[in-house]
Amino acid sequence: MSDKPSLFPPQHQDEQPGLESKMTPQPEYIRPGYQGANKLRDKMALITGGDSGIGRAVAVHFAREGADVAIVYTPREEEDAREVLRLVEAEGRRCVLLPGDLKDPSFCEEVVRRTVQELGGLNIVVNNAAEQNWHDSLSDIKDPELDSIFELNIKSFFRVTRAALEHLKEGDSIINTSSVNAFAGHEQLLDYTSTKGAITAFTRGLALQLASKGIRVNSVAPGPIWTPFIPSTASALKVPLFGRDTPMGRAGQPSEVAPAYVFLASEDGSYFTGQTLHPNGGKVVNA
Repeated sequence: MSDKPSLFPPQHQDEQPGLESKMTPQPEYIRPGYQGANKLRDKMALITGGDSGIGRAVAVHFAREGADVAIVYTPREEEDAREVLRLVEAEGRRCVLLPGDLKDPSFCEEVVRRTVQELGGLNIVVNNAAEQNWHDSLSDIKDPELDSIFELNIKSFFRVTRAALEHLKEGDSIINTSSVNAFAGHEQLLDYTSTKGAITAFTRGLALQLASKGIRVNSVAPGPIWTPFIPSTASALKVPLFGRDTPMGRAGQPSEVAPAYVFLASEDGSYFTGQTLHPNGGKVVNA
């Protein structure tokens, strides 16, 4: 992939979550030359927010590495989810579609139950679903929005993981999606950034709690990545500038982030727990 700045035309989607099918250009979910090596052979993974963006990339990478996957998404994202189903099955693996609302505590339990029932077990949990909203002032963040973003961005992580723990065993892995903003801050994404900071603390604490059981807990903190988040939350005029402020001068693609999840889920990451990987285009942050 070229290191030249990515050029994205002005575009905006009125509803969140955004749809990958409506993005121009389409995000790259896996590099054409990526060679699987059975690093996750016959593993079973649950990925929230798995229909598009980083979640889609993780699902396809996991499938190419030999895993079956279940993906959680909202009913509005059915078209994107069907594409992930096609991509995973093209890799010769199974894909379970789980539409619903992760802000509902009972649905968080249901996705784990159905994953185990339909795939036959569970080895990898990827807590990835999130929402974000831009605000210039703390005063603009009202309680209903604050409650909504915390329900999805961090409470669902607690609930899904809690339900999954009875099925996980030694050698299994939990991976949480954090953000560069948890470490660097962001003045216009205050509530989102706060949830991502909570994810970092959740990751570190749970890693200590589960270390004796041989279950590893880590996180990935992406920088600016070309996903449906961008056209659905930023103004159309901001999109062409997206990622230009990184040391590499461009936004990243989901294909450049997903291998970090493969590493953490596989035996390659066997001595990693409580850690965060930072695919962010060169921004130095306190890990």
